[in-house]
Amino acid sequence: MINGEKFMDRPLRWGMIGGGKTSGVGYKHRTGAQRDAANYQLVAGAFDIDEERGRSFGVNLGVTAERCYADYHVMLEEESKREDGIEVVSIALPNGLHYEATKKALEAGLHVICEKPLFFTSEEGEEIKKLAEEKRKIVGVSYGFSGNQMLLQMRDMIAEGAIGEVTMVELQYTHGYGADPEGDTKNPSQQWRVNPKISGDTFVIGDLSTHTIYMSQLILPELKIDQLLCMRQSFIESRKPLEDNAYVLMKYNTGAVGRVWTSAVNCGCVDGHRIRIVGTKASLEWWDAIPYEVSYEIQGEPIQKLIRGSDYLSDACKADERLGVLHVEGLSDAWANVYRKIALAIHAKNNGDEEALAKMVYPDIDAGINGIKWIENCVKSSNQGSVWVDFE
Repeated sequence: MINGEKFMDRPLRWGMIGGGKTSGVGYKHRTGAQRDAANYQLVAGAFDIDEERGRSFGVNLGVTAERCYADYHVMLEEESKREDGIEVVSIALPNGLHYEATKKALEAGLHVICEKPLFFTSEEGEEIKKLAEEKRKIVGVSYGFSGNQMLLQMRDMIAEGAIGEVTMVELQYTHGYGADPEGDTKNPSQQWRVNPKISGDTFVIGDLSTHTIYMSQLILPELKIDQLLCMRQSFIESRKPLEDNAYVLMKYNTGAVGRVWTSAVNCGCVDGHRIRIVGTKASLEWWDAIPYEVSYEIQGEPIQKLIRGSDYLSDACKADERLGVLHVEGLSDAWANVYRKIALAIHAKNNGDEEALAKMVYPDIDAGINGIKWIENCVKSSNQGSVWVDFE
């Protein structure tokens, strides 16, 4: 169980690129990193494209004015001159800016935690992976939902054969908050998401389903996608060529099949983030609206509800517990778990402990590259008329 104790001599000196006052994700990063104060200390930032607004915001967060920078290029240069300069940086910028910022941060000798999807192309991902290896630095990806510990319970139960052989994987991440076309011009956090120059080749496939695909791979590490077929729709015409709804069919290396539905126009839906794994004996289902619970459904028997914090759960699941049974955890705790695991990875990398690093389960650079490949293959299938393509 996590209780906030330190595992390093001191917190990592941490900076942020983006994540300012108008950011939709900045606070998630800060609550995730600083939930365990022994892991990260926010000491610098280039928070905003508006220098004065960024400085004012940073000071209100407790960062000294001199370390609230006009842009991240200045921050990286100035922090490198300090004995107490930052050691790790989080990148909370629009998609099209991830690659350059990550590369510059690695070249400055920093560990990186970056928003998803990581970059535009898998070639960029492989280049950054090589650079990170040369610099001996960690690149983590903020798949925040993956920190829900009940996903580890599903992983362990499936590995132990509790549901038999996996036959079907049903994934959904949908909401209705993109159903109003006026949001494309009036909502700053939505404007760039529907601009291909900034968001890349997709809207909801990159913005939403990359989360769920990574979570499914966390649960099912032995299953690899062999082929997929993607059908994309732009129900709000002005968003073309970007999709606001998509269906993807998948074939896995084991013979299992899967389906993904991702949408920003599922009108009335507030939280449609679900994962259902079906086996030959039973099924497991998790829903983000009730993140502390997994439904265990054995064919011919009453449905069981597995609740986080309980003694009967697996060791890996209980290791990520924070509040104990009866007390509800949520997305902030999941983000904190992800940030903690990345801090553990950084600590292991800094100390040359590759053996410990190899055993860690967290969203690393390979997870980020696989997310890029997911997007690339979905776009390839869709653009060819929604045909089956080999997952490359």
